[in-house]
Amino acid sequence: MDRLQAMRHFVTVVDCGSFSAAARQLRIGQPALSKSVALLEDRLGVRLIVRSTRSHSLTEAGQRFYDGARLALDEADAAEAAARDEARSLSGSLRLAAPPVYASQVMIPLLPEFQALHPDIRIELILDDRRVDLVEEGVDLALRTGALGDSSLLVRRIDQARRMLVASAGYVKARGMPADPDELRDHPIISFAGFETREAWTFVRDGIRKTALPADPVLRVNAAEGLRAAVLAGMGIAMVTNRMVGANLARGELVPLLPDCALGTTDIWVIFPEGRRVRPRARLFADWLAGAVAGLG
Repeated sequence: MDRLQAMRHFVTVVDCGSFSAAARQLRIGQPALSKSVALLEDRLGVRLIVRSTRSHSLTEAGQRFYDGARLALDEADAAEAAARDEARSLSGSLRLAAPPVYASQVMIPLLPEFQALHPDIRIELILDDRRVDLVEEGVDLALRTGALGDSSLLVRRIDQARRMLVASAGYVKARGMPADPDELRDHPIISFAGFETREAWTFVRDGIRKTALPADPVLRVNAAEGLRAAVLAGMGIAMVTNRMVGANLARGELVPLLPDCALGTTDIWVIFPEGRRVRPRARLFADWLAGAVAGLG
């Protein structure tokens, strides 16, 4: 028997929910499909599916085999696409999701380089701070920052941003700047939901760790672009990353505070959709972006 074909028949039955629906999708007769799955069970020596007149359910062994077969088929499809149709696989549309600030300050300025290298790839960019459902919204890959709650995701770390405190040049001229983390209580703080953990406010100076939680913020925002806009407007001090405000620092619009204190880092990840074959052009983009941001320092 053709092992790969039998695995595909079995997986399709599970995905479609019935032998009849799977037979229609595979464009084969239902008796032939039932025989293929039965031969697979005979070869394995275990029952994979418990059948009834109107439905079926997976056995414990069937569920384990499905998980492994699904992964094997995805890898086989990816290998075939790469070997058989490499040129076409590196053309077409690529749907990306990314946080607005990271995209506008880091990724988008780099995109002309990617476009020049791969002019046949068209990019559709979704800018949103929320965690987009990749499968539901048809996203090929997404960028996310910070800790990842779901360990089952197919991820790759591509960048690391350094946390820091900043204020506008006008604010520093009017209010001065703190000389010690404890002095933050004397300054208005603009708070970002992504940096409200105790760990984020732990400073390291000369090898000594100190946690200095500021007073209640004068403004709390849930989007990084709002945080950047508020600190540029002179509303107070904000914790940001160097990736969020690099251009503003270079132009002198923002001033780094407590530069001798380290505040740790925030990871930036590429995430691929779970349970779906990763397109070669999505992997290509992830490889390119990782190399491009590594050159930023």
